[in-house]
Amino acid sequence: MKTIQAYRFALDLSPAQERAVYAHAGAARVAHNWALARVKAVMGQRAAERTYGVPEELLTPSLSWSLAGLRKAWNAAKPEVAPWWTEVSKEAFNTGLDALARGLKNWADSRSGKRSGRPVGFPRFKSRRRSTPSVRFTTGAIRVEPDRKHVVLPRLGRLKLHESARKLARRLDDGAARILSATVRRDGGRWCVAFLVEIDRTERVPARPKSVVGVDVGIKHLAVLSTGELVANPRYLAAAQQRMRTLGRSLSRKAGPDRRTGQRASKRWERAVAQLGRVHVRVANLRRDGLHKLTTRLAAMYGTVVVEDLNVTGMLANRKLARHIADAGFAEIRRQLAYKTGWNGGRLLVADRWYPSSKTCSGCGAVRTKLALSEREYQCEACGLIMDRDRNASLNLAALAAELNTAGSGPVAARGADRKTRVRGRVALKREPGTASAGQTGTVPPQGGTADHVLAKAH
Repeated sequence: MKTIQAYRFALDLSPAQERAVYAHAGAARVAHNWALARVKAVMGQRAAERTYGVPEELLTPSLSWSLAGLRKAWNAAKPEVAPWWTEVSKEAFNTGLDALARGLKNWADSRSGKRSGRPVGFPRFKSRRRSTPSVRFTTGAIRVEPDRKHVVLPRLGRLKLHESARKLARRLDDGAARILSATVRRDGGRWCVAFLVEIDRTERVPARPKSVVGVDVGIKHLAVLSTGELVANPRYLAAAQQRMRTLGRSLSRKAGPDRRTGQRASKRWERAVAQLGRVHVRVANLRRDGLHKLTTRLAAMYGTVVVEDLNVTGMLANRKLARHIADAGFAEIRRQLAYKTGWNGGRLLVADRWYPSSKTCSGCGAVRTKLALSEREYQCEACGLIMDRDRNASLNLAALAAELNTAGSGPVAARGADRKTRVRGRVALKREPGTASAGQTGTVPPQGGTADHVLAKAH
């Protein structure tokens, strides 16, 4: 099975190498800003000519927004715009132009309705101080040295790694991997290189291929499994909050930059910013490590994993819980499970966000109309079941997969659910559950929705 995977390693650069990487990142930023200015100038000129009544065929020729078009315009202008262009790799300029081409395409697709999700804004100019230095290499000499402690990149030469690259080197030596690109990026005060690799992975089977586990994520416990296991929430951000507050107060007493007066930041301010940034990076690394270990274990153990499609954006509107929800990383758990279940030969089922997993009794199937967030125990009025609400939800998720397996591709009896909607919004009456694999678009429909919707009238 061929798949695309990234390997990320920290670099140990000398001062001269760091200056060279900064030069490549600066070249990418220059090409991006020049091309963006050119695009905006052409758009403004054509708009002005239209106001004068100039026919379309006589307007200023438009500039292609594709990577090939932007690269052609840049190659024609670079002797005047960047006379030093021979000092860096051509991949540096290609990095900036590619980023702009992607940004323009996303903006155009968002406006025309081809791109779903939040509206995408028009690309902005990149600042030398506020943008993240980054450069991507797709051609040239890109390899891992035999000692597995050094990598070779075009124009940058031989770079030392902080750690061994043996995991990637073994696959390259066996012919099971092929490097597609290498991206050098400064993240949290440390330079890293990320290799995008095409890997031929061996077929795997979960340790329990016929087992099903429901995973209910939360704040009190990061994950509650239908097997009864409780995965503790480490709350890395909350643990580092006091340290961040101390560093934030120290930073506020330093002389920072002021764009109104042109004042530059002091050296002490820059050191304080770097110190605070390292704390944030450590929290992010700890969270990433914990989530990878959890999702890897679930994907390697169980044949079927069932999770919920949570409305994380809506949950973040709760001011009292927003920080804890963001610290838990609900969306990252689902994202990692989506590709890891495929790697291990399992499947991921995603229950619709309106599926009443917490309101449904796992014993008799009765559905409560309302369940306050403060009610941590589920009490069924029909059968008298008393259980932790998260454990009850995980059992319902696991039972949903069992019902789908029993019914095959056809529908099964739905229990139904009630939910509040906005004025003039869609009201779900009833829908039968279905399936959706991790690699497909869509989710498992809820047991409280339907394909038939009506508009709620304002009263």
